Amino acid sequence: MPLAKRLEEAVDIAHQAGRTIREARAAQDFQQSYKKGTELVTDTDVAVDTLIAEALERQFPNEPRLTEELNPDRDNLDLNDTLWVVDPIDGTVNFAHGLRHVAVSIAWVKDGRTELGVVYAPFLDETYTAIRGAGAYCNGERIRTSRTTTLARSLVATGFPYNRDSRAPLLRRLTAVLMQCQDIRRNGAAALDLCDVACGRLDAYYESVSPWDFAAGLLIAREAGARTGHLYPCPSGIPEDLYGENIIVSAPDIHGELSKLLKRADEDRP
Repeated sequence: MPLAKRLEEAVDIAHQAGRTIREARAAQDFQQSYKKGTELVTDTDVAVDTLIAEALERQFPNEPRLTEELNPDRDNLDLNDTLWVVDPIDGTVNFAHGLRHVAVSIAWVKDGRTELGVVYAPFLDETYTAIRGAGAYCNGERIRTSRTTTLARSLVATGFPYNRDSRAPLLRRLTAVLMQCQDIRRNGAAALDLCDVACGRLDAYYESVSPWDFAAGLLIAREAGARTGHLYPCPSGIPEDLYGENIIVSAPDIHGELSKLLKRADEDRP
């Protein structure tokens, strides 16, 4: 199936998922629980993941899926083969608290490279799309990353893990960046942070996240002109497009400056 047709189907599925998310928010009847003791999950997350899985199976039978709720085990999948990578609700905490930074993220990966991605923000009515080598779009209009040339004039986004014990080391990075950039944003949805870099609302984003959080958004940012990469080398055997540790995505001219600043912060350990 041509990539354009695959993307069309993925967008339609993302919109179906978005309608379910809006209806659940309006009804306020979803249940909340915690994975691993700290990570919030609602029954809407599971319902939307199921909806997407069933729709993908109808349109693309027997194609493997890596999804946050139904199939998060990477060890049972060949990450270098064809793969759908799905986050049914990116920004679950935002969703549960009534905030608008919530997204459905769907990417299709082939031979370890992300070939297409869609990120749909149902409460913002924004649909971000990209096909590798064909540019990035928001609601059908071409988007491009910012042209900022200095970190001092840059708005930078990041996030923090749910495990509170893992947050303290990241405060050194946060302090280092905050002292050098224009300001920091923490919006709570990695996929949308990446899309905001893609359309120039943000100048940079860094964080460690799971593949479903960033696979689609990373492609969208890259196709909009952002420079994408990792602070440190990726392990062998894991495609860079699916390795979520220490991601850094930014306007091209500040990528090196931000990378050096973050690495220096890591070295300044007590």
